[in-house]
Amino acid sequence: LMTAYRVRIGISGMHGKSTCTSMCAGIFMDAGVDPTVLSGAELSMMGGAYRVGESKEHFLFEACEYMDSFLDFNPNIAVVLNIEMDHVDYFKSMTQVRRSYSNFAAITGTDGCCIYNADDENVRLVMLTYGGKPVSFALKDENADYRAVNISVDRGRPSFDVCAFGEIVAHVDLSVCGNHNIYNALAAFAAAHTAGLDATLIARGLSRFTGAGRRMEYKGSVSGAAVYDDYGHHPTEVATTLDGFRQMGYDRMICVFQPHTYSRTAELFSDFAKALDVADKVVVAEIYAAREVDTLGVSAQKLAAAIGEKAVALPSFEAIAEYIRQNAREGDLVVVMGAGDIYKVFPLLDLK
Repeated sequence: LMTAYRVRIGISGMHGKSTCTSMCAGIFMDAGVDPTVLSGAELSMMGGAYRVGESKEHFLFEACEYMDSFLDFNPNIAVVLNIEMDHVDYFKSMTQVRRSYSNFAAITGTDGCCIYNADDENVRLVMLTYGGKPVSFALKDENADYRAVNISVDRGRPSFDVCAFGEIVAHVDLSVCGNHNIYNALAAFAAAHTAGLDATLIARGLSRFTGAGRRMEYKGSVSGAAVYDDYGHHPTEVATTLDGFRQMGYDRMICVFQPHTYSRTAELFSDFAKALDVADKVVVAEIYAAREVDTLGVSAQKLAAAIGEKAVALPSFEAIAEYIRQNAREGDLVVVMGAGDIYKVFPLLDLK
């Protein structure tokens, strides 16, 4: 299906794929282009997680690395946002992870392009063997092709100029929070620009992007506290997302976290405890088993204990909802986080 389209942009990375894909979709749709999109998150302007365009020009898709599924896709513009260890039930070493990403980038061929994060060491290692046209983006690497400069932040929402190949080509005001979204926006900008879209239109599309479903998504309020939903399920995602929320200026941050799979929780246990410790209060839900059974002896109770006195493990969504109602107050931010079915808490909260 993909090979029928002239430009095929595949967005990969351990984190940020859905947001970056959604940003690309927003850019192309806002510019009046009629892309076909396949994403891992719902986007309000698409009315879901995908759309089928009439044009055969652009196919934008999220490329997931789990079980090497992204090697069945056919990008001619590959985007690599970041690389680290995850999916430990499949990937057994960083060498294996990097090999998979190298194989994904190589699908573009020598006539294709790979847009990559020059600030990420593992991504740079992957690019050493890439045979197509490399295009870099970065916040730190001053030699990158696309850079965010003159960055300012207002209640967590970044604004910046985009410097492309040494020239400032656009200004972007993001409506979504966090330093990680600058990376996502830069990658989306570089992908759209490489595909031939005008820099001004790209910046306009990014500025109008209000977020993808379950990615720092505002849901309402309870007991005077603002309540958000987030899909984060890896320690890096948890830490990055909580940092973004912290910048929004709320008095306290309550994090309700549902670990996803026993293998990930066990392998990255101490990293999860450290990442969640950023919140003022933590509620750990029962581990979402997904495709697994518990053979590792890990539990929500053990994770809460590792975090310390600020954390509690609760056995049901009803108990979690009651905890939120009793503990949240005016000026708080409550984030309900996880890739499983933790979203079932929201109907129990009677959100305003």
